[in-house]
Amino acid sequence: MAKTKNRWLIAAAAVGIHISIGSVYSWSVYTNPLGDKHNWGLSEISLTFSIAILFLGLSAAFMGHFVEKYGPRKSGMIASICFGIGMLGSGYADSIGSLYLLYFFYGALGGIGLGIGYITPVSSLVKWFPDRRGLATGLAIMGFGFASLIASPVIAALINSIGISNTFYLLGTIYFVLMFSSSLYLASPPKGWLPAGMKEKEAEKVEKQAKPAGDLSQLTANEAIKTVRFWALWIMLFINVTCGIAIISVASPMAQDVAGLSAAAAATMVGIMGLFNGFGRIGWASISDYIGRPNVYTAFFAIQTVAFALLPSVTNAFVFQILIFIILSCYGGGFASIPAYIGDLFGTKQLGAIHGYILTAWAAAGLVGPIVVSRIQEATSSYSITMYIFTVAFVAALSVSLLIRLNIKKIREANEKSQPVTS
Repeated sequence: MAKTKNRWLIAAAAVGIHISIGSVYSWSVYTNPLGDKHNWGLSEISLTFSIAILFLGLSAAFMGHFVEKYGPRKSGMIASICFGIGMLGSGYADSIGSLYLLYFFYGALGGIGLGIGYITPVSSLVKWFPDRRGLATGLAIMGFGFASLIASPVIAALINSIGISNTFYLLGTIYFVLMFSSSLYLASPPKGWLPAGMKEKEAEKVEKQAKPAGDLSQLTANEAIKTVRFWALWIMLFINVTCGIAIISVASPMAQDVAGLSAAAAATMVGIMGLFNGFGRIGWASISDYIGRPNVYTAFFAIQTVAFALLPSVTNAFVFQILIFIILSCYGGGFASIPAYIGDLFGTKQLGAIHGYILTAWAAAGLVGPIVVSRIQEATSSYSITMYIFTVAFVAALSVSLLIRLNIKKIREANEKSQPVTS
């Protein structure tokens, strides 16, 4: 028998990929240097990030089947090549002053690497950790959230010392090596593999003639998108990301306008937001292993309904920041918990493909959130209306999180009724 790989090393390889592609959250560090060097406008440079997030969602959707068919190693290699070339090409675009080449290399090609790289390790980890789905996916996706804390100061220092183009060249090479080497260790577990402790528990259940606590169903991606619960997950992720990414995009000016923070204090707050984004991913995902994914998502939306309703009227700087940090933890937790939720509802047969389809919600939210908050603020010179709109959105998401429970309960009851017939 071939030696089974260490699942914790699989998790470490997943973190290696995610901590590389997560550097996309540090894009704003390039903004001022690119603007000063080429005289490009803020909106022109920011569009690069929006294009990257758009292609992330689209490539995740279209390449999900590829991940399932050819495995995580090959798809991880493709992700590393796309993201690496995207970074190197961005350096070339900067060197000749071409904004459209920057859109192509960092936005489109880099975005494709982002999407494939994002779903590749996650789908494998859910299969390697059937006993700790939330913890495993939270570990990897935590890397994505924490990446900006590491990358931002490094990028700023490199730009000052070696210039923008060389920064892209150097980081592109480092990320390619890290992602490619991590991909080489990735693999799906052998068919029917279970961790030792879980095997014993399942054996005990069989002896007692109890039905194993398995997944709700085992569906292909094309079967999953025809279900109510798929679209419930899509809507919940879309609302969570739309509101969260909108807060990220205006956190500093909003803190200064609403809570009276200085520019320096607001910048510090933005850095701490990265911590809560990262810890929220591992924290909430781990909690979901104990209280269940439906309860975690209901908690997300109940907490954020209150937080967004309070945000416009809070003038105390400390309380304002606490609310922001809570929102960011829920934002990160939503990303980390969704793969395990997909596994619970649709099984692991084509989890990567289903996850890819779900991530189109991220692509849409990446465009909608920042646009909504900036347009309304420009029209009203206030963030209050936007926060109240988001409050209503979270009430809708809370309702969806409760309704999906009825759908799950109905299917479980149907499964239990059909069980004696098949036994």
